[in-house]
Parts: sequence; C-alpha cells; structure tokens
Amino acid sequence: MFANVTSVQPDPAALERVEALVRARYRIGADQIVLVSQEPGRAPGLPDRVTTILFWDGPGTRHRLRVFRPVADIAMSDLPAAWLRGTLRDEGGDDCC
Repeated sequence: MFANVTSVQPDPAALERVEALVRARYRIGADQIVLVSQEPGRAPGLPDRVTTILFWDGPGTRHRLRVFRPVADIAMSDLPAAWLRGTLRDEGGDDCC
C-alpha cells in the first residue's frame, strides 16, 4: 500500500473548507470532482507543507493548482481569480498525480 506521509495530517474540516472555496470560486458543481491534499514540501526553499488542488469541470478537463501553504491556512484570496481558470488546465506533466 502506498501512503502520502506528512508530519502533520490535515484536519478533515480544513480539507472540506478548501474544497468548498474551490467550488465557489470556479463554479464547480456537486457532480464534478474536487480533490484537496496536503504534502510535505520536498524541494529546498519550499515551505514544510504544500497544498495541491485538482478539479475537473467536464469530461477529461482536469485543472491543478498548488498553493505553498498548509491546508488550514488557505483562504479565498490564495486562489487565482475565476477568469484565470484556463491557466490551471493540467495537461498531465511528469509530476502528475
């Protein structure tokens, strides 16, 4: 079994709160998937915890956003404006999920 090990596991309520922020900002319906995860910062100079957000707004249209803050600290102001959603499109690069 593979597991994402972090020194501090995120609070499930914080994960749900960030999911709700993402749904509100990008107008993502309840029938679409939004995944929020917290990972350790692995590269020098990164914070000790990084949040990755994946969401789909249609069949095969995945978006990815990485916020260099712990999940508990993320606010609406940390998310790019809704009109920038197209720039978050994830084409499935090497470090994909």
